Amino acid sequence: MSTEVLFQIHLVLGYVAWLLCLSAYILPWLRSMDRVAAHRAIATLHSFRFFGLVFILPGVVSPNLPAGFAVFAAYGDFATGVLAMLALLTLRIRPLFGLFVVAFNLVGTVDIVVDYYHAIQVDLPAHAEWLGGTYAIPVIYVPLLMITHIVAIYFLVRPRQTET
Repeated sequence: MSTEVLFQIHLVLGYVAWLLCLSAYILPWLRSMDRVAAHRAIATLHSFRFFGLVFILPGVVSPNLPAGFAVFAAYGDFATGVLAMLALLTLRIRPLFGLFVVAFNLVGTVDIVVDYYHAIQVDLPAHAEWLGGTYAIPVIYVPLLMITHIVAIYFLVRPRQTET
């Protein structure tokens, strides 16, 4: 089986596994909370995105990994992680918390979409070995991140339920 096919299978199954986990465990848990608590849980997960800087760490990824992919992915993740941390730090200042929740979800979603675009442009699926030790990030971690961004955005735009 080619590298490209293996990478694509891993990526698709990463989404499938996380969607199954989301529907069985994560979404019911998030729905049981008020919106602030749900956004806080999602921000906590995304606060670890500083780890994306590993894409520019020599010796971890191949020197063949194109800078056009690695640099944007690294700094997009870093920015998203910092914004998520700022959301957590401003939890008690609701207007700021809300602003940072919107910011980290928009920046993070754009980061992932642009990373997918860059990966296709540099033919990364056919050269997944360039990812070295970071291979697990796009096939296991990124699907969870993208799915939780979608959930967070859904929670941001859906009408509030009034209790009767």
